[in-house]
Amino acid sequence: MSKNAQKLQIIPLGGLGEIGKNMTVVRVDDEILLIDSGLMFPEEDMLGIDLVIPDITYLVENQEKVKAIVLTHGHEDHIGALPYVLRQLSVPVYGTRLTLGILEGRLKENGVDSSNLHSVMPGDIINAGCFSVGFIRVNHSIPDAVGLSIKTPVGMIVHTGDFKLDYTPIDGKMTDFRRFSELGNKGVLVMMADSTNSEKEGHTPSESTVGVAFDKAFHNARQRIIVATFSSNVHRIQQVIDTAVRYKRRVAVLGRSMVNVVNISLELGYINAPEGTIIDIDEINNYAMDQIVIITTGSQGEPMSALTRMAMSDHRKVGIVPGDTVIISATPIPGNEKLVAKTVDNLLKLGANVIYGRSEGIHVSGHAAREELKLMHNLVRPKFFIPVHGEYHHLVKHAKLAEELGMAKDHIFVGENGQILEFTRDKGIVAGRVQAGMVMVDGLGVGDVGNIVLRDRRQLSQDGILIVVVTMDKAASRVVAGPDIVSRGFVYVRESEELMDGARARVQQALERCEDEKVAEWSVIKSNVRDALGRYLFEKTRRRPMILPIIMEIS
Repeated sequence: MSKNAQKLQIIPLGGLGEIGKNMTVVRVDDEILLIDSGLMFPEEDMLGIDLVIPDITYLVENQEKVKAIVLTHGHEDHIGALPYVLRQLSVPVYGTRLTLGILEGRLKENGVDSSNLHSVMPGDIINAGCFSVGFIRVNHSIPDAVGLSIKTPVGMIVHTGDFKLDYTPIDGKMTDFRRFSELGNKGVLVMMADSTNSEKEGHTPSESTVGVAFDKAFHNARQRIIVATFSSNVHRIQQVIDTAVRYKRRVAVLGRSMVNVVNISLELGYINAPEGTIIDIDEINNYAMDQIVIITTGSQGEPMSALTRMAMSDHRKVGIVPGDTVIISATPIPGNEKLVAKTVDNLLKLGANVIYGRSEGIHVSGHAAREELKLMHNLVRPKFFIPVHGEYHHLVKHAKLAEELGMAKDHIFVGENGQILEFTRDKGIVAGRVQAGMVMVDGLGVGDVGNIVLRDRRQLSQDGILIVVVTMDKAASRVVAGPDIVSRGFVYVRESEELMDGARARVQQALERCEDEKVAEWSVIKSNVRDALGRYLFEKTRRRPMILPIIMEIS
């Protein structure tokens, strides 16, 4: 096929219209490159679900075409689905050292082979099928983040990854403006760019500004200091350690994910600490309270996290005491505001001084605000643009920003997960759909909990369950014993005897009708019991509990 006749397909399988589970397919002819493979944490109504990953049916159906997976950085929303994806796809995975260090730990936890991981450096170029992929250094809230240049037979793609433009980064390694500009000068067919902060005016402050706020908080603290932040925010952890060293304090690390990331970062040289600075959590009682800093998980108020358990006086190793200074160095992810507020309240009740909120300067975002996005657009100057990584309103806002910068509206694609965005050198269209959506992980079960199970769980959580047990003589089609009714989460039986007596009477009537009409099918009898009891309970309580009839038969 001639180059002019070839078509480039970009198919987002996750990350559009949502925060998380970022995954994008790039396809030319019969060759596929996959960008990122992330998870999403469950929403409030996903009862009992541990995490959500993208539906990879399209990739499994085309697995012989997948040439490689390339990763932009080590956050869970970009690498968290790989323990599940790599069980079904055996392909090389390329990422920077810290990204692969974190990923390797996740794969080991899940018993997945990690021999197909290949480390790259910013500036490297790798070949995978017809694709030539370059890795471009960008700043983000985790070190070793990269954007991507993907040279295809149809044209050049630039994917920014999650990024911000930090002129004073903690590790001194700035976003590679020059490389983005060079690509723009050579001509870029399609750009995909981070939209998370597309509604925020101005510039995102530098990560180094947080160090100033830490210094002030440490200076004012008279007793122990506890800092909660994201375990992956290695630069933030480094700033806590640096400030602790200045104030001659020892640092202990708490929380499984925090311990894992800190150990990996120390091993790979992404965190530096003078010898003896970092101590085991069991050693903190060997030092005075004003000589200790604890870095912990729980900045989002997660119920099982270390900080939340401390706030509930439920942690085995650390209890909050009056005079502790607790710094929550993060802003709540949308939906977590109540959890964080509850944790703050509990900490205050225990006598801690809690420093939190944007106004305190103890957190900055890792994503580009509008002025930074404008600069990226002007450096790359793409022919076509796809806003990615954000809820739908973020994508629309980013699309409008591109229009304001002079881009034609029909060259901007606000896509949806599963859409096939197809490009030639001159034209871009929406060319259909592939299967995409959510796969829910609950314990060891992957995809075995769907909408029907979630609906049942919601009903159980709202109105409870009634179990009706009846013993019947199958030959005679008559009731031998029962009905017995067991209530869980509906009413307290001992205080609702009248209601339960009425319920038993209704069930009895339904069974007698079935007997009179000589109904022999158990399924029909169960349905009649369910309908009669459901109507009665709704009349009396205006509630609809789940009703589960059980027929025990004797022959």
